[in-house]
Amino acid sequence: MVQHSLLPGLSRRGRGGTERIPNNAPHRGWPQLGSPPYSGPGPGPGPGAAMEISYLYTRKRSEFGRPCCFSDQVATVNVDISPDPGLAGSFVPRDPVHTSVQHSTEMSEHEVNTDRVKVQSRGVNHVEGGWPKDVNPREADQTARFRKKLEKDEHYVNAITQLGTLTEHCIKQNNAIDIYEEYFEEEEMIEVEMEPPSAKTINAIRDPNAAKRTATHLSWCPNASKKLAVAYSILEFQQSKKDMSLDSYIWDLENSSRPEMVLKPPSPLVTLEYNPKDSFVLVGGCYNGQMAYWDTRKGQLPVEVSTVEVSHRDPVYGAIWLQSKTGTDCFSASTDGQVLWWDVRKLSVPTEKLVLDISRKGILKDALGAVALEFESTLPTKFMVGTEQGIVILCNRKAKTPAEKITCTYSGHHGPVYALSRNPMYPKIFLTVGDWTARIWSEDAKESAIMWTKYHSAYLTDGCWSPVRPAVFLTTRSDGTLDIWDFLFKQNDPFLSLKVCDEPLSSLRVQDNGRIVGCGSKVGTVSVMEISSVLCTLQRNEKNLANAMFERETRREKILEARYREMRLKERTRSESRVMEMEEAPAESPQEVFARTQKEFLEVIQAELRRKARAEAQQLHGKVSGVG
Repeated sequence: MVQHSLLPGLSRRGRGGTERIPNNAPHRGWPQLGSPPYSGPGPGPGPGAAMEISYLYTRKRSEFGRPCCFSDQVATVNVDISPDPGLAGSFVPRDPVHTSVQHSTEMSEHEVNTDRVKVQSRGVNHVEGGWPKDVNPREADQTARFRKKLEKDEHYVNAITQLGTLTEHCIKQNNAIDIYEEYFEEEEMIEVEMEPPSAKTINAIRDPNAAKRTATHLSWCPNASKKLAVAYSILEFQQSKKDMSLDSYIWDLENSSRPEMVLKPPSPLVTLEYNPKDSFVLVGGCYNGQMAYWDTRKGQLPVEVSTVEVSHRDPVYGAIWLQSKTGTDCFSASTDGQVLWWDVRKLSVPTEKLVLDISRKGILKDALGAVALEFESTLPTKFMVGTEQGIVILCNRKAKTPAEKITCTYSGHHGPVYALSRNPMYPKIFLTVGDWTARIWSEDAKESAIMWTKYHSAYLTDGCWSPVRPAVFLTTRSDGTLDIWDFLFKQNDPFLSLKVCDEPLSSLRVQDNGRIVGCGSKVGTVSVMEISSVLCTLQRNEKNLANAMFERETRREKILEARYREMRLKERTRSESRVMEMEEAPAESPQEVFARTQKEFLEVIQAELRRKARAEAQQLHGKVSGVG
């Protein structure tokens, strides 16, 4: 039940809508409740007098909000309008007329989610069983009597004799024929015609900022091969500017006009690496020593940044992800002489620390500055560090004491080791790049490299192995040249030299397929090149040939090391004996020393005079023979 009070000039509202009532409108038969008609003396109520009008609406509660009911019925024709030819003159024909028809097939998409299968692992540890109920397996006497009784059983003897013959036949057959032998290994290696090596530039990515910075590090996305993360920084302190951009970028090679994503670190990034297990996560090392990591799904800003107090004191030149169950562990190295381990979920404090003091005393001021870092997942406890002093340090993370973590050192470069890379198929062989050469080392030969390139006229800046060919590696130079070496084909010169740009090249990274190569320059330009198939396809018998060469050179170097140690020992023994003889010999007086020295000097003069006399006589004899 709803009750409304109305005043003149106002509106009344029912369920069907609203009706405006003018002041002078007739009542239209509405009953007036609560206000009797005027019957007193004088004029009635004027236009401005207030008058209350009430009307009572009544409706069942069940009829409120009743839904509309629709029903199907046969279509009927209500109106049929015939065409009027006389109206044709009012229209103008349109020529041409364009019509379109959609020919695509209508399709629908459905998803079905099957019931989840619950899997549970169970195991049974079988210790003792198979004994009769009347035999206690824990009693040695009972088990011994049962065995003797069983061994005398005729059925047991026959069964063992029959099974023994069959088993012996199978063992002999297995020794004679290797059933797991792979007969068609060579089929996996594609035969490639010996075409001339070549490379072509397929893209060039430039730093979008006005102040050009060095492309210090490159990292290919592990899943999307078209994405490349580039770290930009100016490593020369004097050249940095106050208004210099701190951003680094993720580029999509299919749309390289602008970066796909901008990374905003607290300081310019020197190194940047994709997580091999999660293509959305990256870790970066900053110029001020801080560590940061990004999740590209969460935006441009880093998810976590290490505090300055616990970070490196110098630029972070190396940051590598570790193999772990969580996929969040990494470690970093810097020129401050420290290697720090991190969990990116909590960068407030490093989980572990190592000081690169080769004297194994752990003194930070005596530590060697790290400029290159290497880790191979097949050797989870070992890692290598290249230093500013040209020394490569082999470390073992799982050693008991910090002094034991530095296993050994390799020295051979005249300057910083800018690149350090293990061979992907022979992890004991590793490549170092520094000064004017690239050197190949074996972990077993610690005194010297087993192979090295010639000394170039330009400084070498970076290098790495080919991920698909064990005999191919690449190097970059400060004159803008990319060299590709194949030591099975050429040992003295590069297999292919390519002038990439006029500026010095600063960074190098090869895709996992070995075909696409990215080179970063000092002005921030990243050149993406595609090399020919002869350089990125495994050749027939290449693994065996490369392994044979590595073993031969390692063996030769070990022989030379042993010979060198023997000569050094003999020299030390000789020098010690000479010192002992000098100590045992009586001391000469100054007059005796002067007389002996004068005699030796005169003997040298006389020998020189005799030599000159013989030479003049031979010359005179030659002239006389010529005249005759």
